[in-house]
This record gives sequence, structure tokens and C-alpha cells, in this order.
Amino acid sequence: MIALTSLGGDVVHSSVFKGTDGEFGLVRQAQGARLVVFASGPAPWLSEFEGDASTWQGRTSLVCPLSARNAAALRSRCSWLRPRPLGLRTSAGFGDRIGRATPGHLRAVRATGCRIAPVVAQQSMREMVRTGRSAQTVVDEAMWGVFQEGWRDGYGADADHLKSTLDIDTCLAAGFTCYTIDPGDHVQSGADTASGPALREAFDRLPWDRLEDCGTALLRRYVGRVFEVEDETIRFDEVSLGRAAVKYGAAVAHVVAMFRHLVQKAGVGAFELEVSVDETDTPTTHAEHYYVASELKRLGVSWVGLAPRYVGRFEKGVDYIGDLAAFDHDIAVHAAIARTLGPYKLSLHSGSDKFKIYPIVARRCGGYVHLKTAGTSYLEALRTIAALDPELFREVYAFARDHYDADRATYHVSARLDRAPIGDAVPAADLPALVDQFDARQIFHVTFGSVLTAITADGARRFYDRFMAAIDRNPEVYSRYLEVHFRRHLDPFVAGALTT
Repeated sequence: MIALTSLGGDVVHSSVFKGTDGEFGLVRQAQGARLVVFASGPAPWLSEFEGDASTWQGRTSLVCPLSARNAAALRSRCSWLRPRPLGLRTSAGFGDRIGRATPGHLRAVRATGCRIAPVVAQQSMREMVRTGRSAQTVVDEAMWGVFQEGWRDGYGADADHLKSTLDIDTCLAAGFTCYTIDPGDHVQSGADTASGPALREAFDRLPWDRLEDCGTALLRRYVGRVFEVEDETIRFDEVSLGRAAVKYGAAVAHVVAMFRHLVQKAGVGAFELEVSVDETDTPTTHAEHYYVASELKRLGVSWVGLAPRYVGRFEKGVDYIGDLAAFDHDIAVHAAIARTLGPYKLSLHSGSDKFKIYPIVARRCGGYVHLKTAGTSYLEALRTIAALDPELFREVYAFARDHYDADRATYHVSARLDRAPIGDAVPAADLPALVDQFDARQIFHVTFGSVLTAITADGARRFYDRFMAAIDRNPEVYSRYLEVHFRRHLDPFVAGALTT
């Protein structure tokens, strides 16, 4: 510690790590946070780092930027900074669209007694494109947060909503350990109402070669049989099986191909898989869930989590919309299927701010659950901006309103501009609470990419630099907002959490 304080600036005490051959820590200086490395003696390994070298009391030191090279070098010295598979532990994914939220996320996890396993590097390829971030940046910025907080209990890195093997290869190179496969493009939701010749034709066109199957064999395995799922039973007739296969058969084949590519590239045990069929037009019935899981098992796929499309509406950034009793029954059977055919975790996608259903999910899943959040951390960054720089917040809000109609196209949202307050009419003291107003909240939520990448006529970044400067000058304010917000997410799951 003495060595670090000799360099000036504020030492981040939680980050300090003293190994057998050196001392590492973060120091906040005027130009921003820096990694400081002190060698205990002769240290050829220092060449792995880049930075400004000096000596102090005969010891070599480096003051290093938080770069990709230095992140890789630090991971090579500190194994606990490498993301890893988390298995069946009750877990939560924390999407972070600006790369500064990990300290607040981990503080919320610590407040639960560390009973929830954190996935602090999580972003979809779609979000990376919209924010201008790379897969490597997502992993590295999460790692710096882990280092800052002195977190030694392991964390995951989720390459979310992957659709191609190219996506997989990009994320493997960056060090992700969880791969969420999104076969939504291969789901045929129209099968829900198909019947007669149309259903038969679609059934015959299934990719039977990739499914390593045929229609006759599929019918023999399911039709006329009773599948016991704890206190429930699942039955198929030819129509219900045909609809399940037509709706999800090509999606199953896609997941199998993606899984086998991962095995070939990474090896068994080096990663974990989640299957997501939540971004579809219609709910996943219990029979369809049973079909998907059974067929994936038959084809040798191993996974730790599956995200069905549950009943009700899971709109971005706001609470669950729907009948709570219907949701209770729906997830109870889904959870029974997951325990019977796994066990594996049910994943709650679009899980941000679904406070009404958290107690139900926790009770029904018995710890086999993964809560996935994304945009809510960006909203807490906006709340921070509102408290610190009201005029910047108003500029962002006006811009978001202008871009909402275009940006909402790929999201399930129902906010209306005419119901959202006008920013100039809201007193400065009330601006942080504007983030909680239903319509404004969804407007903020879906326009994040446009806000973070907006360019002025002269090529300058319109908001990003001021936005990030406000957060970086006040990291503790942002972390406090995040910790309070995520305690509400995590606390319902603590009592039943699986920690093995």
C-alpha cells in the first residue's frame, strides 16, 4: 500500500492486491483511473504491461492505462479476474451499456451475502453494435470493475443472444464463458394455429437431416405417451406434436449446430450454454418446452439455462404486465419441466424491473433461476446524470423523444410520446424521478444506442463524452444508485438461492 500511495492520487483500497512477485492496484488520478504495478524484485514479466516506468526505493513501477493489453496481462497474473462458468448456482446477469456499472452490481451482490452468482460481463451482439463497443471491451471493462472491488468469488461473462457461429468465434476470442443462443429467427410462431394439410406440409419440410430424425420416429416417441412432470402430466397428440415440431424444430437444429461449434472450438467444460426462445410472438406452451428440452437432450446438447416465452408481457424497463395468477401457474409447470429434464435454470429475460413476479419466480424455481437484466443499469446512469447535470439530462431526453419512434422498432414496448412529460416542464429537483415514469422510462430504454453514438455535424460525439465524464467524476454516486436499485432485484431470490 505504501508503494501505491507514493504515486499520488487516490488509491482504490479495495483493488490492492499483493502477490508473490508484485503489488497491483488502482489509483484515481486527475486524468482518470490508472493501474499501478510494483515489482518486488527482478521482473521480466513487467514487459507484458504497457505504461510509464519509474523507480521508487529501488523498485520498478509502472503506471498503466486501463487498456486491453493491460487487462490481459493482469488476468494472466490474477486468475480470479478471469470469467468462468457458474453452473447451476442461482445467478443474475448485469448488462452494462457504458462499462462503468460493475462496482455497483457487485456491491448489490455482496449485500445479499454473496448468495447470487454474478454475470457482470453481459451484452448481446445487437447492443454492441448499437453502443459501438466490442466483445473484448465488454469483458475488459467488467474485469476492471471486478478488480476495483477486490471481488474474488468468481464471475461469469455472457455473450447474449448469439445468432451465428461468427458471433461465437468473436466472443470466444474475447473470453466469454456463457453463450446464450438465440434461435428466434428459426421459430415459426404461426404454427400455433396451423392444422390440416398446411401443418402436415410444414412438418414434412422440417430439417430432418439436421435433427437426425424422421417424422415417423418423432411421432412414435411422443404421441400417445404420458410424460410425468412432478404433479403435472404432459401429453401430445399428432396435432400438438406437429405444432411444437414445426414451431421449434428448426430452432432446435440451429441450437445443436451452435453447441457443436462451441464444443469444437472451446472444448467440453470450457463454457456453458443458455437457450433462449423468449423473443417470439407467442408464449412457449408446456408441451413445447418439453419437446424442445427432450430433443436437445436427445441430440447431446448440454445447457445450464433455458428461457421460454412466458405468458404475459415482458416489456423493456417496466414491471410485468399480465395476470399474476396465470403467470404463477405457467412458470410452476415450466420449473417442474426444468427440474425433471435437467435440472437446469429457468432464465428470466427482459427481467429488469419485473418486481411483481420476482417472489413468484423465486418460490416456483427453488433456486434454479437466472435473472437477466440489461437496460436498467443504463437508466440508473441517466438518473445519476439527472442529479448531477440537469441540462445534459434534458438534452438527452429531448433527443430520445425525437428518436423513439424509429428506435422502438425492435423492442416490445408500449410507451407513448403524448403521455411522457416534456423535459423543460419538469423542475430540476424532479428530473431523477422522471426515469421512473412509465413512458419516459421506455423512451430512455430503447434509445440508448442513438444517444451513446450520436454525432454532431462537425463529427464530434454529441453526448457520449459529457455523459461519461459526469459518471467518471462521480463513480460513487452511480454505484450507490445501482446498489440500491439492484437490491430490489436480488433480495427476493436470496432465501432459496443455490450456492453449490
